[in-house]
Amino acid sequence: MEKWDVEDQTFWNQTGKGVANRNLWISIPNLLCGFAVWLMWGIITVQMLNAGFPFTQAELFTLTAIAGLTGATLRIPASFMIRIAGGRNTVFLTSALLIPPALLTGLFLQDPETPLWKFQLAALLSGIGGGNFAASMSNISGFFPRRQQGLALGLNAGLGNFGVTTMQILIPTVMTIAIFGAIAGDPIALIRDSGTLIGRIEAGTPTYIQNAGFIWAAILIPLVTLAWFGMNNLKPLSPDMTGTMSSFGKVLGLYGIGFVTSVIGLYLYLPAPTGLGLLNPFVAVVLICVATLIALRMIPGRVGSSMGAQFAIFKDKHTWSMTILYILTFGSFIGFSMALPLSITVIFGFTNVEVDGVMERVANPNAPSALTYAWIGPFIGALIRPPGGWLSDKFGGSIVTQWVAAVMVIASGAAGYVMMLAYQSQTPEQYFFIFLVLFLIIFAATGIGNGSTFRTIGVIYNREQAGPVLGWTSAVGAYGSFVAPIVIGEQVRGGTPEYAMYGFAVFYALCLILNWWFYLRPGAYIKNP
Repeated sequence: MEKWDVEDQTFWNQTGKGVANRNLWISIPNLLCGFAVWLMWGIITVQMLNAGFPFTQAELFTLTAIAGLTGATLRIPASFMIRIAGGRNTVFLTSALLIPPALLTGLFLQDPETPLWKFQLAALLSGIGGGNFAASMSNISGFFPRRQQGLALGLNAGLGNFGVTTMQILIPTVMTIAIFGAIAGDPIALIRDSGTLIGRIEAGTPTYIQNAGFIWAAILIPLVTLAWFGMNNLKPLSPDMTGTMSSFGKVLGLYGIGFVTSVIGLYLYLPAPTGLGLLNPFVAVVLICVATLIALRMIPGRVGSSMGAQFAIFKDKHTWSMTILYILTFGSFIGFSMALPLSITVIFGFTNVEVDGVMERVANPNAPSALTYAWIGPFIGALIRPPGGWLSDKFGGSIVTQWVAAVMVIASGAAGYVMMLAYQSQTPEQYFFIFLVLFLIIFAATGIGNGSTFRTIGVIYNREQAGPVLGWTSAVGAYGSFVAPIVIGEQVRGGTPEYAMYGFAVFYALCLILNWWFYLRPGAYIKNP
């Protein structure tokens, strides 16, 4: 479309509203599948453990970390795709690119003897689903007038985030039935108890674990078709867009840069035999971010010049303050979504028993199933995100963010204490209820905060800047999906899971101060945007 001026009420009523809503409601299910494919390893690794795949807990944690880091890194180039490739072109292609990792995951899960590197490859490609969020949000932000951006972005992100919950409910369900018949291969017998939304599944039950990948390929085919025929490229928002095939080439090139920097960073971070084990996770994240930005800036020709124009956002102090605040909200949401299933399995699935005078951790027969409970937190976090946008439109984004940060400080500290008690107990299941309640509070706070931070960005920045800023902040926030599983996993293996949560609580307290200083104190840079 050549003309697009949604701040003009007449244009909005006659043309803009219908087009914007159609694009929004096609964008949402495509984004939902992006989240599902990206984060499915949090559930798949639990069932791989239950099905006796010959990998250690540490090796399974690397699969969630690989998908998390790649998805976050790909959000950096995805932040700049809409301007150079167009909304319809970008959403169609990036959603279609989710089909190969879904198929590969299904194929590899058919055989427990599949080597680890193949699963790591599938997890790496699954990161495409994480990258898609930045492009999707950047695209939708341009379709709606400022007065409606809080709700529109809340709907796109919040209902898109339902991909986490949908995945955590759907995957355990489809693994119980042969929905694809002989095409999907034979089932594998569980060696440990598992579960679904409705309860426990006993050891020895056949599981079609491969359906965890195949189901998304089946769902995506009609969705990418709908994106192609139902969405729009807006010329005012994509001034550097050329032909369709040229746009596809730009998208693939930008994602290619993200994959290269991700692979190099993972090789330097992951322990042997996968990598060199030279970097800690925080250094790895910083180096990958910097390398990706430098590579994007060095692209020659019109794409590189377009990148240079959009890089102006990094000169604004609010880009950096909102990046930190988005780590508080979305980084926590996505990180805990990724880490919680395997954390429940490791903390509550084992108990301390004295053997020959030495305390050992053995399987807990009364353990709650992560596959039964892990979906609840992300469900609440996604469900409450649109109301978070509405509250922010009504009261101001920064005051809502302040409430959220205060709640997260208290709940995270309490959760750490409960995790310590459970890990040291011979009956850890007695602490599971309060553990779950505390994490539901954290997820609810992150959901509201996701809406409030996006509202704040929409007020601070003009239409041309808001898209790249939304994409950039979402990219850095998404590194929570890498850092949280690593930090929690390392502390669990060290026998001190509470340290991870205490560390998060300290970070949330710093965010509380930062938000007050920038946006709420007397003389704030911008008052309660």
